[in-house]
Amino acid sequence: MTETPYHILGQNRPGRWLVTCDHATNRVPEWVNGGDLGIAPQDMARHIAYDVGAVGLAAALAERLDSPCILSDFSRLVIDPNRGEDDPTLLMKLYDGTIIPANRHADAAEAERRLNALHRPYHAALESLAARRPDTVICAVHSFTPCLRGRAPRPWHVGILHSHRDSRLSLRLIDLLRAEPDLCIGDNEPYSGHLPGDSIDRHALAQGRHNTLIELRNDLIATPADQSAWAARLAPLLTKALDDLA
Repeated sequence: MTETPYHILGQNRPGRWLVTCDHATNRVPEWVNGGDLGIAPQDMARHIAYDVGAVGLAAALAERLDSPCILSDFSRLVIDPNRGEDDPTLLMKLYDGTIIPANRHADAAEAERRLNALHRPYHAALESLAARRPDTVICAVHSFTPCLRGRAPRPWHVGILHSHRDSRLSLRLIDLLRAEPDLCIGDNEPYSGHLPGDSIDRHALAQGRHNTLIELRNDLIATPADQSAWAARLAPLLTKALDDLA
């Protein structure tokens, strides 16, 4: 267990933003059940294992903001870095209709092993990056599936998630996005933006840092060209939203 469970891009970029991608990859370390969670390859390629398209968007967005970016390097099904350590969904055993065999009998000792090797080092690196300057702004990048199994299609192109504890940047960003003529924007859709112990709660809200969480529907960021185009669209809106708070 010597691998680094994250990647940092542009560590020395001067911008005040920190772009995060908690669910960047579907990689399963070899020491976790031989590198196989026991589910089909087509399931490991789904949104249940990682945020499809988010890594390319996060990297391109951070480059346009001239700011660093941190990317996880383990599947959310191994252990979810966007959950608090005491969250019952930290190690998912069933997700969107798929049973995760390698997690079915994972006990507290196995959870602790994965926390120590993956979850805690990722968050330590994230906090170190966030602390590099006193006015850091955190922009978390995620993606969502157009339709959960057995559910209605989701109409939103972009969801902006935020907590009632600090919605300032997100609400301004929602206003700017809703002024775009061709977009359906979700306000805390497709799910709520407040989850105690998650990455934003831990690294932004608890520290008094400006923050927002962007969810892109993953069919819109399926290719590098799509990801680059969305980064080019979002970067100036993020910059304006932050400037408008001054």
